[in-house]
Amino acid sequence: MDRGIFFNEALARLELKRFSETQRQGFDFIIAAAKARAVPLVHLAYMLATAWHETAATMQPVMETKAHNVDEAVRRLDKAFKDGKLTWVKTPYWRKDQDGKSWLGRGYVQLTHKANYQKMELFIPGSRLVSDPNRAMLPDIAVQIMFLGMELGSFTGKALADYLDGVTPNYKLARRIINGNESAAKVAGYATAFEKALRAAGYPHVIAGKPLDPIPPKPEPVAPAPAPASIGC
Repeated sequence: MDRGIFFNEALARLELKRFSETQRQGFDFIIAAAKARAVPLVHLAYMLATAWHETAATMQPVMETKAHNVDEAVRRLDKAFKDGKLTWVKTPYWRKDQDGKSWLGRGYVQLTHKANYQKMELFIPGSRLVSDPNRAMLPDIAVQIMFLGMELGSFTGKALADYLDGVTPNYKLARRIINGNESAAKVAGYATAFEKALRAAGYPHVIAGKPLDPIPPKPEPVAPAPAPASIGC
């Protein structure tokens, strides 16, 4: 796949002048993981569109509201809820539980609610998302959450195959995989742009297939054991 063609085509389709280095790194990371997983092209196009929308175009895992910490995010969400800006929310899921943990949105797709963190921990061995929800911000884990949740329909019961494996992908209805009809047309436009960029660049995996197994997480570095103290004679 030709990265230069992908970026040039994506910029043209999105009517942008440039991507930042951080944005490029985010695209590269997700596309490389998708190639290793043999993710079909139209599935990847919609995943990139979802990440573009859900991360506010940063293409990096973010915390909901783009806050720098949980307390700041909770304050912002509480204010938005009080001001009537979150009309689709019935219960403020972001407020800390009795263990002091918040199950607000994190990652490329804004994973929310404890039950979803628990589900993803089962799917991704070693992720430890329940003991530390902020691990959903780690790119290696965040990308697996996006792949598995969208492939298996774990977020809403709707999966990529429900909308994108026919003759003509329905990118607008595919928004139901993540969040009902919220911004459906906008995200569909992004997906169309990324599909054309991926095709022009020669992305190799075109045919849809069944969801694959979870990607084994990278082992975390282990600090070397301290050298034994010398014993004097």
